Amino acid sequence: MTTPSSRAGTKGVPRAARERQVLAAATEEFGRHGYEATTVAVVAARVGVTKPLLHHYFGSKQELYLACLNPVGDRLLDAIRAAMAEHTSDAPPTSLRVLHALFTALDGQREAWFVLYDTTLPPDSDAARRAEHYRRAIDDLAAIGTTDLLHAAGSSDPLDADALKYAWRGLCTALVRWWVTHPDQSPQAMAERCARLFAAGHSILASGGEGR
Repeated sequence: MTTPSSRAGTKGVPRAARERQVLAAATEEFGRHGYEATTVAVVAARVGVTKPLLHHYFGSKQELYLACLNPVGDRLLDAIRAAMAEHTSDAPPTSLRVLHALFTALDGQREAWFVLYDTTLPPDSDAARRAEHYRRAIDDLAAIGTTDLLHAAGSSDPLDADALKYAWRGLCTALVRWWVTHPDQSPQAMAERCARLFAAGHSILASGGEGR
């Protein structure tokens, strides 16, 4: 028997394929413009389906957002965990492994980062709570890495760790935002660029800013 998910969609496109098109378009719209400014009508028009059909496939705008968010959040968490678990002798530092993993997970859908970190989600909504779940999980992983860095530097102040955790989130967001505007940059190129930037920053701090 034919299942609902395998029935033909619009214009002969199988429903599963049409749903993937909708999710790709919606992820880009939410990521570029934010939840508040994104409309179901715009997403439907981009894909070439009717607004009622999109509602039939995904339900409300919030349910469509969640359908975009969940795979993004799961993909990023899996990538970060895998990067942090790598402990080979020739592996790059954890921070660079995590960044490379983030860039790789976002490649082809770079705006997805801003779906997760959308500041326009309705307060106390299912969408806001789910996004916060993923943000908190990513922050918890970041806290592990930043605490280890601070211990190596001789700091045990928990506020140092908390401040560095938020600085790390801001750094990741800034790098992804730059990456979106430079589509020719591959994940590997971005990771190599970050390594150079980190090395330059370390040299500047080590020299106390001499030569400015």
